Amino acid sequence: MKSSVIYEGKHHKWVVFGRDESKPEKIIDTNQYLICTDTESMLLDPGGIELFSPMLTGILGYTELSKLTTLFASHQDPDIISSLGLWDKTIPKAKLYAPWLWEGFIRHFGMENIEFMAVKDEGGEIKLGSNNFRLIPAHYLHSSGNFNVYDPEAKILMSGDLGASLEKGDVPMFVEDFGEHVAHMEYFHRRWMPSNRAKMNWIARVKELDIKMMAPQHGRIFKDDAVQEFLAWFEKLDVGCA
Repeated sequence: MKSSVIYEGKHHKWVVFGRDESKPEKIIDTNQYLICTDTESMLLDPGGIELFSPMLTGILGYTELSKLTTLFASHQDPDIISSLGLWDKTIPKAKLYAPWLWEGFIRHFGMENIEFMAVKDEGGEIKLGSNNFRLIPAHYLHSSGNFNVYDPEAKILMSGDLGASLEKGDVPMFVEDFGEHVAHMEYFHRRWMPSNRAKMNWIARVKELDIKMMAPQHGRIFKDDAVQEFLAWFEKLDVGCA
């Protein structure tokens, strides 16, 4: 499991884990994000059960386990949160923020100790150390209950499946040529994003944010001009198509 620090500020830093060379061939590669402050840490979309061991090892290189107080699941998919049952035994006093809609489904992955923090449809905030992180609604993109995480200090949007790309091999961490990158995103977004109306609602929300980096759950990260290039491309894309 590879890791990279993608932001380091005065109060916190972001680390991305992914590009897992040891994963089985038919399992989709995923990005997991760790936010560390001096006093607490939060793991965003912790990953599938098959990733638990390498993720635990990787995280311990950046934070103490006692400081890992918070998990976040953008929606209910197994590639995001099926490792929950193992985290439940490892950090039993932690909290999991996730859409209220999916609590009954997420609990199937195992949650006897971690406290479920239901996120309302309109979103909310997570306080970590001295930082506040906004939960931005992204409903129906692709899940009917779905959220992004926005960091106003780092100006990072963790966008879940929005902006996801599916590529094989050891690909770069950041989008280098947006035009070339479209080929790795187009089918995924046409097929998995079911609603043009939901798409436009999300675009309107995120255009109000100051975003320097858009960090999806799969594939490369968008930085600076590539963020606006993605929004312009996605706005014109007709989604919900096989």
